[in-house]
Amino acid sequence: MDTPRLDALDVPDLDGSTAFVTGTTRGIGKEIALALAEAGANVVSTGKTVDDTDSELSGTIHQTAEQCRELGVDSLALQLDVREEAAVEAAAEAAIEEFGTVDIVINNASAIQLANVADLPAKRFDLLTDVNVRGTYLVSRAFLPHLREQDGAWLLSNAPPITTDRAPGKAAYGWSKLGMSFVTLSLAQELAAHDVGCNSFWPVTAIDTRATRYFGLGTEENWRHPRIVADTVLQILSRDPAAFTGNAVYDEEILREAGVESFEPYNLTPGDPVPRSAQMFDDGFTREFDDGVAGDDD
Repeated sequence: MDTPRLDALDVPDLDGSTAFVTGTTRGIGKEIALALAEAGANVVSTGKTVDDTDSELSGTIHQTAEQCRELGVDSLALQLDVREEAAVEAAAEAAIEEFGTVDIVINNASAIQLANVADLPAKRFDLLTDVNVRGTYLVSRAFLPHLREQDGAWLLSNAPPITTDRAPGKAAYGWSKLGMSFVTLSLAQELAAHDVGCNSFWPVTAIDTRATRYFGLGTEENWRHPRIVADTVLQILSRDPAAFTGNAVYDEEILREAGVESFEPYNLTPGDPVPRSAQMFDDGFTREFDDGVAGDDD
């Protein structure tokens, strides 16, 4: 599927900005990185994969960085394990040294495994917690002194709204993703005096990624292209960080406000995917029948 382009969306001018994005090897993170580059931002591409020669999975941080450069911006690839405090601090320092200013930080790197508590080994619980919650905490914390000094900056996380106190069948993953939002939204208040917009974003439907396919999260008729998440990030960045902070938003919500009346271009197949991603942590989530957007298909 070709990358969707929606004429209804105004792309913010990010010329002069630099974005530090975690987990850019493939999927949502790569799409966000490329969308930021298209909008004019320099991109720091980070992740663990630097060589895919012997891997079944294609994509490296260097390939993403090169594609960003082809769009006319500067890009730096940094190998990074977000679980390691020293490595995170070194990456933040390298990014700032290279570009002088980093005014957009996006916590996208995540691990996923869906299982009952009885079936999930403790070491897998630790992995989910360390990558998702600890990684978000470490990356955010490493950039705090720098973000405070900027004349408006952003700290965003790919994580769901906190709408539940349980997630049977996926408790460890749910806790770790909700923890990402908890850290991000807490920072909104801690950084309120410094005009740093801290928000989380989350897709309503499942997104076509390696994890979606591996874990069998539905089929193609219920998936959307990762560009819908990237466009959501761009629309957040078109706002004033001093005013738009402390929000946990769904992609459809933000894009409707931006003038999108139909999400059909993002869908892998005709029709409208069920809101599987939103319902992972919000059993009662339903869409409103508005502007020609279909409702929940129960």
